[in-house]
Amino acid sequence: MAEVRPLTNAAPGQGALARLRENVSRVIKGKDEAIDLCAVALVAGGHVLLEDIPGVGKTTLARALAKSVGASFRRIQFTADLLPSDLLGVSVWNEQRREFEFHPGPVFHEILLADELNRASPKTQSALLEAMNEGQVSLDGATHRLPEVFLVLATQNPHEHAGTFPLPESQLDRFLLSIDLGYPSPEAEREMLLTLRGRGDVDELSAVVPAAELRSLQREAEMVKVDPSLADYIQRLCQRTREHPALSLGVSPRGAIALRRAAQARAILEGRSYLIPDDVKGLAPAVFSHRVQLRERLSSARKAAREIVEAIVRETAVPR
Repeated sequence: MAEVRPLTNAAPGQGALARLRENVSRVIKGKDEAIDLCAVALVAGGHVLLEDIPGVGKTTLARALAKSVGASFRRIQFTADLLPSDLLGVSVWNEQRREFEFHPGPVFHEILLADELNRASPKTQSALLEAMNEGQVSLDGATHRLPEVFLVLATQNPHEHAGTFPLPESQLDRFLLSIDLGYPSPEAEREMLLTLRGRGDVDELSAVVPAAELRSLQREAEMVKVDPSLADYIQRLCQRTREHPALSLGVSPRGAIALRRAAQARAILEGRSYLIPDDVKGLAPAVFSHRVQLRERLSSARKAAREIVEAIVRETAVPR
């Protein structure tokens, strides 16, 4: 791999990650890996799918992230009767000005928690698609730009399917990462019982990564060096998902680009201006597992998909 001179201002990336991890860990105990993945999504400008049972801290994590980066935050509960206009906004006639005025919906907040996204109708689910992919909303012939920092954290309960509309592959492919929080360790749960008081804990958090610093890290991530050998490595991982006998749907080219973007963000957060194999290996399961589809229907499909991706990563030769 070609020698690359480290960034002279790489330390701020490491510092930002440390500050973010420490701040969010005040209210989310024992979940450093999930916090790190959310930091990767913020720097890569991607979105996160949180799949887990109720009560493990998904809402708290989203609120703590918003507080930590000084971002505007909105939680919206997705239900079967939620309309696209409830999410995107509406144009209302102003009698005095004799024109329509656009009233933005909750999607125009910098961090949006889309709670139980799979309970909304497919029409409402797809209303998020342009916003997540293009960073804009088009209504009534007008285009409205979303905030420069824009992160969707969508949740769904993988164990409850009554009254839900499974997310189509085109929607799942818009999420950069999927994260399973899981139950805390006994030690972390004990610490929660002794130290956390309730909703007010998040309200006490302060912004530790200003918006200007976050945008600077996003720009630096785009410039991270990707050696051709690592591009080949990413392509081989994708190809193996497409050829795996247990998978009916492999990772798309968009998924390959998503892994590169996430790896570049991780490199910046670790103080480097170039990728190493561990950047790719460490993120492949979170980037790929929601993008592949099993041939057989299983009750724990997402877990099985992640295990297959992890096996592919273990078995694929790493560039030297």
